[in-house]
Amino acid sequence: MLLGFLFHTKEVQELEYLLKRELEEMLLDFSDKRIDYLVKRAMEERYSILFRMYARIASPTELSKYVRRRKLEEENYT
Repeated sequence: MLLGFLFHTKEVQELEYLLKRELEEMLLDFSDKRIDYLVKRAMEERYSILFRMYARIASPTELSKYVRRRKLEEENYT
């Protein structure tokens, strides 16, 4: 399903802020050893979706701050 939205500049700024906050929070949670592997796998899927949404409105420089350095599977074996 494909949806189209028209946003005012202020609304785009608000959406960008919300996505950045959520991505930052999730990046911190990925490094938390107390969170179970299965939960982190679900988080990985959600992170991917939010990252793609953010990629539509962010500059490449801003986007590079939220690129995942390591995937969950790699973290599990090191």
